[in-house]
Amino acid sequence: MPATFHAIPIFRIFDVAKAQEFYVGFLGFRVDWEHRFDETARLYMQVSRDGLLLHLSEHHGDASPGLEAYHREITAKGYRFMRPGIEVAPWNARVMEVIDPFGNRLRFNEPVEPVRGASSG
Repeated sequence: MPATFHAIPIFRIFDVAKAQEFYVGFLGFRVDWEHRFDETARLYMQVSRDGLLLHLSEHHGDASPGLEAYHREITAKGYRFMRPGIEVAPWNARVMEVIDPFGNRLRFNEPVEPVRGASSG
């Protein structure tokens, strides 16, 4: 019998209370476990609902490889069916979107850094 495995998305979080309010309070997930290397370390946790597992991480670098570097990595592979670009979206993010062979879209977002010294008004 072939081995089975599951992909678990990792979402970067920046505020534990807000993440728990959204994923647990609003979406109805439950916290399965939490991990910190020590009491001052950043949180890594798993939430689940009806068989769906998500990992939420405060760790720098988790779920944010840097869009330019990731774009270079996948473009260098020369995959003949997909040549994604990077665009700036109206929600102030740089976006790279890929479409899998079944029509599913994967969208990778990276916040646009505000220009230093620019006024907002």
